[in-house]
Amino acid sequence: MSESVVIPEAPTLMDVNQIQGILPHRYPFLLLDRIIEIERLKRIVAIKNVTMNEPHFVGHFPGYPLMPGVLIVEAMAQAGGVLLFQEIPDRENKLIVFTGIEKARFRKPVVPGDQLRIVVDVLAFRRSMARIEGKAYVGDKLAAEATLSCFLIDRNQGADGAQP
Repeated sequence: MSESVVIPEAPTLMDVNQIQGILPHRYPFLLLDRIIEIERLKRIVAIKNVTMNEPHFVGHFPGYPLMPGVLIVEAMAQAGGVLLFQEIPDRENKLIVFTGIEKARFRKPVVPGDQLRIVVDVLAFRRSMARIEGKAYVGDKLAAEATLSCFLIDRNQGADGAQP
């Protein structure tokens, strides 16, 4: 008779509803399910449960579903956004946008049924810009890593940087 092993779940500091209270992202682009660790201005750990119900698996790839690496990097950015947006007093009027992705490496395929543990550390933070280092794990295996740069803009600012 085999014994089942029960792994204790990490405590939830923020659930998906609380995350939506901070980030502007919504389905199908909200890529975080919960926050399990947070150290203000330093570090955040988030969970993303990867399921076959996600729309990108229809075409990436039929018969061999893989989570696109760019979405893993986006999940890192969203975790960083949760951490950094807490420092912005008028965050409902702001967006955090990418300005750079460096040293992105994809080490292990991420497939439906996996649980990503996304660890983001702040490398630098100023009032309107930040640099973060993200790592995504499946179990204890590193699946992806990247260094991200971002910039804080007014939400009503156009994509070209001009005010409407």
